[in-house]
Amino acid sequence: MTPTRRIFFALWPGPEVAGRLHALSADAHAVCGGRRMRRETLHLTLAFLGEVDATRFDLACAIADGVAEKIGTGDALQETPLGNTVLRIDRIAWWKHNHIVWAGCDEVPPVLAALADDLAAELRGGGFVLDSRRFAAHVTLLRNAQCAGEVAPIEAFDWPVREFVLVQSQLDPSGARYEIVRRWPLPGPSARITES
Repeated sequence: MTPTRRIFFALWPGPEVAGRLHALSADAHAVCGGRRMRRETLHLTLAFLGEVDATRFDLACAIADGVAEKIGTGDALQETPLGNTVLRIDRIAWWKHNHIVWAGCDEVPPVLAALADDLAAELRGGGFVLDSRRFAAHVTLLRNAQCAGEVAPIEAFDWPVREFVLVQSQLDPSGARYEIVRRWPLPGPSARITES
């Protein structure tokens, strides 16, 4: 049997943002119950690929290399360098159908939506099967939650986006364990190439 790896692309918060998200999960847990996500596992999924073999893993990395290169050379549609993007976490909500409480934003920065869409399109072009739903920027805070009504509003905070990552997931009885296996820095203004 060919060994496989369970992988996904994501935005990974730095320690301060992870701490803010984890504090939100504590507040939500007091109201909704359920199972809190561990602080070290909090992330925002860009594209979930599932189980892949070594060849497909290498292809996924090559596709991400191409997407990152397009961003770096200015081929991608962007009015603001991605490395300057800030994700404004300004809402918390409950999805009744799957009992998930999540944090996210009312407005996804266009450059971040473009990154997610471009990555998904290239992965689909490479034969990967992805979720057909449009990208929704959210961080799962609680699973198996039961909220009686709306979750209380939150004090908004900023998540500076500096890179995207490829993560390997391993499932065990205590929950998923995640390991970042590749990183792609996002260019700031100094890395942006423009035509004269």
